[in-house]
Amino acid sequence: MAKALGKGLNALFPGEDLNHLEKVEKIDLVKIKPNPFQPRKMFDEEAMTDLSESIKEHGVLQPIIVRKKGSKYEIVVGERRFRASGLAGLEEIPAVVRELNDQQMMEIAILENLQREDLTAIEEAEAYQNLMENLNLTQEQLAFRLGKSRPHIANHLRLLSLPDDVRNAISNGEITMGHGKALLGLKKKKNIPLIMLKTLKENLNVRQLEALVQRLNDNVPRETNKEEKKDIFTVEKETELRELFGTSVSITKSKNKGKIEIEFYSDDDLERILQLLED
Repeated sequence: MAKALGKGLNALFPGEDLNHLEKVEKIDLVKIKPNPFQPRKMFDEEAMTDLSESIKEHGVLQPIIVRKKGSKYEIVVGERRFRASGLAGLEEIPAVVRELNDQQMMEIAILENLQREDLTAIEEAEAYQNLMENLNLTQEQLAFRLGKSRPHIANHLRLLSLPDDVRNAISNGEITMGHGKALLGLKKKKNIPLIMLKTLKENLNVRQLEALVQRLNDNVPRETNKEEKKDIFTVEKETELRELFGTSVSITKSKNKGKIEIEFYSDDDLERILQLLED
């Protein structure tokens, strides 16, 4: 994956060698501010402590990257090293100063975190959304640049349609991305928070939750649950469309006509689906 993401960086910054480090200089920690576009919101305290102990013993082995902002500097890459250096009692840190605009700064910060797998599933989804919005990219284009599959991008973006408390539970590690995807399968979306609480209370794994969701969906009035009447061809096409749009899709046929129903869970989700239809 690192190789693919490296290609993604080059695609975003053609002609620029991002692995080449310019002059390294020592900069006072008090002159450095965190990256305002940092996609990662959570920093593991135990891992930070371990890193600070390593820095005390060996120093900062890899310079951070910053940009000049007035009389101060803003971190582009290396916020963990910056924070851990402060914990270790250092007064200065080795750094490379780059000239970057806001958009480039955000892109590098997001891609660096993705490459290091430092983001939660929700942070990763928000990073994809930010890149798409700021670079005016489709899911297909973003997937190509990052070396990811479009279903991977779509499945993460779907998480953003979950209620805030469910998203927070994923970010905090109380439930997994798999749980979130299973919850999105509920036909009665208003029940998602309630079923999440049941999942936490009973410590359901993803398979158990999927089975629960299936049972709940089976209890939806039969006129909305006609899957058993569909032929194999129709079911296969529904599966293809679900993977394409990253949401629930239903095909209803009668003689020589029919309809395709594509679900969306928020205004942003609707815009995402419309963009896919325009591709």
